[in-house]
Amino acid sequence: MIGSEASAPTVRTRRSGLVGWVLFDWAMQPFFTLVTTFVFAPYFAAHLARDAATGQAQWGYATAFAGLVIATLSPVLGSIADAFGRHKPWVAAFGCLMMVGSSVLWLAAPGHPGAVALALAGFAIGTIGAEFATVFNNAMMPHLVPSAELGRLSGTGWAVGYVGGLVSLVVVLGFLAGDPQTGKTLFGLAPLFGLDPAHHQGARVAGPLAALWFAVFVLPMFLFTPDGRQRTRATETVGEGLARLADTARDLKAVPGLGRFLVANMVYTDGLVALFAFGGIYAAGVFGWSTLELGVFGILLTITGAIGAWAGGRLDDRFGSKAVVLGALVVLFAMVVLVVSIDRGHVFFVVAVAKGGGGLYAGTAAKVYLLAGAIIGLAAGPLQAASRTQLARMAPPEAIARFYGFFALSGKVTSFMGPLAVAVVTDWSDSQRAGAGVLAVFLVLGFVLMAGVKPPRHG
Repeated sequence: MIGSEASAPTVRTRRSGLVGWVLFDWAMQPFFTLVTTFVFAPYFAAHLARDAATGQAQWGYATAFAGLVIATLSPVLGSIADAFGRHKPWVAAFGCLMMVGSSVLWLAAPGHPGAVALALAGFAIGTIGAEFATVFNNAMMPHLVPSAELGRLSGTGWAVGYVGGLVSLVVVLGFLAGDPQTGKTLFGLAPLFGLDPAHHQGARVAGPLAALWFAVFVLPMFLFTPDGRQRTRATETVGEGLARLADTARDLKAVPGLGRFLVANMVYTDGLVALFAFGGIYAAGVFGWSTLELGVFGILLTITGAIGAWAGGRLDDRFGSKAVVLGALVVLFAMVVLVVSIDRGHVFFVVAVAKGGGGLYAGTAAKVYLLAGAIIGLAAGPLQAASRTQLARMAPPEAIARFYGFFALSGKVTSFMGPLAVAVVTDWSDSQRAGAGVLAVFLVLGFVLMAGVKPPRHG
């Protein structure tokens, strides 16, 4: 009988191997923190696009395109990787693709005739590379520790990843990105390397920095973390992998609840991805926050995300992945409702509040948005870590990369729908609030589907 428990490792991987695996999250997270969410995306909306609403829509279309590519190819590549047996070569190949896409973002300067196209193309290519590399890194996890310890391993990885994102954000805000008005960074310094705040070079350097960061910090994973054994010759891998892909329907039936979980993950991940993708853009449009304000907001959210992921990993091993996921979805839904109820002068749609004067986060509404972001971080870390663990405990170990491919598929096959829904509604209504509000639907539906998943043994 197919099952994830039968082949779970009974001996721990050496500490150096576990540290190397965890450091992948540290290495990759700056791409999502700096490019996707807090630095480059708001720069794109505020300084490259025609206006904030147009920028949110264009970013949504680019995210949707990348998600569609990932959704289409993830199961196929995962199945091929299972046939091949090794995962590190795939991490290396797609990590390089991420670095290429990220590096292109430096060229997207204000006034450059092709800046918008360069930014969107670089972002889409980088996203495809980052997500595929993550698929194959995740597929290594079940072979590193016993099933009962997967929650802690996954939660630690997410927490370390958040800290990596935080450190990279501090580097950008404190040393590289100057305020165009004052010419100084958050630490009151002149930007390093002569980066010009007037041309937003501090925001544009986020892409090359994410690429360099990955190249350096992913090395321990390649050097110390054990990989699977090569099963087939490269010339035979594609044919055998595609043949294995045809067994998926049978394997889904053999593991109760696995198919429903993948569908649930598909839906709620849509909401989470779009929430992170548009959080900074939404704040830039509603409050006019600068790169520094958005960056400090990102620091706060990243800190709470690390705390949430670390605590969530331990809650996962104690109460199970399903309970952690459901609790996180309730919190995220409440925060989405709160966020879309805020504008400069109101919270909860109709409660008037003081707009405030100058300074960081002036006005009550901005401070409430800041608080909502912190709580989103607390919930998002456990949601992501527990979802990764849930699959590791349910999927057949001999087909783990294929099912992490389907995990990526379930997180991406409609992930273009979340950003696309935001983009279409924003375009149609010319309202960032209306566009962001559709995310609540994804979270509610994901909760309903996840509530019906039968938990696997040990979580």
